[in-house]
Amino acid sequence: MGIELQNHQSHQEEASPAEDPVSRWLISTPEPPTMWQELVKYTRTNVLSKKRNKKKNSSSSNRIYSFLKSVFPILNWGRQYKIKMFKKDLMAGLTLASLCIPQSIGYANLAGLDPEYGLYTSVVPPLIYSTMGSSRELAIGPVAVVSLLLSSMVRDLQDPITDPIAYRKIVYTVTFFAGAFQAIFGLFRLGFLVDFLSHAALVGFMAGAAIVIGLQQLKGLFGLSHFTNKTDVVSVLSSVFHSLHHPWQPLNFVIGSSFLIFILLARFIGKKYKKLFWIPAMAPLISVVLATLIVYLTNAETRGVKIVKHIKPGFNRPSVNQLQFNSPQLGHIAKIGLISAIIALTEAIAVGRSFATIKGYRLDGNKEMMALGFSNIAGSLTSCYVATGSFSRTAVNFSAGCETVVSNIVMAITVMVSLEVLTRFLYFTPTAILASIILSALPGLIDISGALHIWKLDKLDFLVLIAAFLGVLFASVEVGLLLAVGISFARIMLSSIRPNIEALGRLSKTDIFGDVNQYPMAIKTQGLLTLRISSPLLCFANANFIRDRILKSVGEVEEEEDEQEVKTDNAIQVVILDMSCVMGVDTSGVVALEELHQELASNNIRLVIASPRWRVLHKLKRAKLEEKVKEENIFMTVGEAVDTYLRVRTTSHDLC
Repeated sequence: MGIELQNHQSHQEEASPAEDPVSRWLISTPEPPTMWQELVKYTRTNVLSKKRNKKKNSSSSNRIYSFLKSVFPILNWGRQYKIKMFKKDLMAGLTLASLCIPQSIGYANLAGLDPEYGLYTSVVPPLIYSTMGSSRELAIGPVAVVSLLLSSMVRDLQDPITDPIAYRKIVYTVTFFAGAFQAIFGLFRLGFLVDFLSHAALVGFMAGAAIVIGLQQLKGLFGLSHFTNKTDVVSVLSSVFHSLHHPWQPLNFVIGSSFLIFILLARFIGKKYKKLFWIPAMAPLISVVLATLIVYLTNAETRGVKIVKHIKPGFNRPSVNQLQFNSPQLGHIAKIGLISAIIALTEAIAVGRSFATIKGYRLDGNKEMMALGFSNIAGSLTSCYVATGSFSRTAVNFSAGCETVVSNIVMAITVMVSLEVLTRFLYFTPTAILASIILSALPGLIDISGALHIWKLDKLDFLVLIAAFLGVLFASVEVGLLLAVGISFARIMLSSIRPNIEALGRLSKTDIFGDVNQYPMAIKTQGLLTLRISSPLLCFANANFIRDRILKSVGEVEEEEDEQEVKTDNAIQVVILDMSCVMGVDTSGVVALEELHQELASNNIRLVIASPRWRVLHKLKRAKLEEKVKEENIFMTVGEAVDTYLRVRTTSHDLC
């Protein structure tokens, strides 16, 4: 390789490193594997190799057992399970159940369902997850955000007040689709779809949802009868102010606010004294028991205190025949299921990974998706709604010293016993206490420090956060999500369509070339303009923009030289294009390079390509662009291109 100078071709041929083995390596690289070849290789590596390994096992039972262990991690760690671990899991599970029971009743109310359905959701999904999940601490069950999501979106299809049975059927079907999508994501390793909901979007969404949930609990806290079904803050506040003009009983507010203060005080004590973690965990259950006793002993329900009333006793009821696959609204139901699946997965995996990092083990994201998916599919068949990992309950589970997911099993069994034994006692539970329990859990959803960190780190990310927050707050949950995802996509598209073109200079006494704006001390070479394309793709979306930006950069340098009256022999003679960041190029990109070469050649400027990637170089060869640019103008590194130019220029000046 080398650079021909127009007036010294013969001398450059002497200086050209055509015999340099590095040059031959670059030009004579073999063709990269095709998509079909990569697919065959993947199949051989991941499928046929497994089959060969299975053939080594003579017994079919061994093959079956190996498959079962890969699907059910409990078969791996269960063999090493010890009684000491069970003691810790037992205490953690009982502590978890004490928090789970009141929260589940409250979240079911938030989802527009009867209280027992929240308890059902704390039985079957945790049991299924315990056999398939890879997290040791994650506590599975109903959560506030998903409950709000279902309530706001399913309510548009069916009002739970006018026809609660039809509403439940739609919720079961949504749960089935949510589980099916989650299982498919895990089976086909499509976890990247969950990443479309960025961290900033999730922080904003959670904060907005927390405020909306909190405002909706004013109905239970004040014991209001007339209340809106909408979730936006304007409608909710308007409904509260209008409802206060109707008769309402202050006893509901007294009970709810009193126990809310008690729960928050218990949480403060638990944070200050880590060994007393069980106090905030037990506080909701203690509040329910005390409030129920107060109402029962004082007959407060006759004085206007609203109570839960009847909760159906017994275990989960089959709901297979209630799934609405023939519904004319099936498309909308599937859409709600998809949104619920993504939200539930995002929350569960984020919570699971955070605690797995603390414990020092790796969480398998695909197994988590499969476990949550089958948990929700099983839940949809047993009168449950969408379940996922709860941050507050997982934190309690972790603090209680859980060792494995057996704590989830203990919790589920405890809830089953409660369904059979305690449902009659819960008849007199005031709805205000359920509202206070939900309100006490909401501060954990508002991450103010995280929002401030995002503001300091990335203003565009903060814009995504604000969009999700305001969308949920003033429109709906769905609008908030769409705004956040839309802005995130727009940001990605903008960076892809309008990539940076960086002017490079050499750092003194090194072979490193950096952006002259980032490194002002970088030295530019006279007669040479080195530019780097900061985009992984040179494609139809940005090819023309990149070509125009390069030509504009050349024009700007020439204008500066004209103003400074630079001699013609120091004018730009070569443009070196650093393509080390470009991973792929399409037809439009190749055409743009051809046009760039022609435009520069018409101005007696030579185009040099440095650091082309394997697939990019292959495309250039197939388009025969390397014949037009000439092979001697393609270099392995920017440093090699610059050194060759300097060597040729020095030789030319000496001969002159």
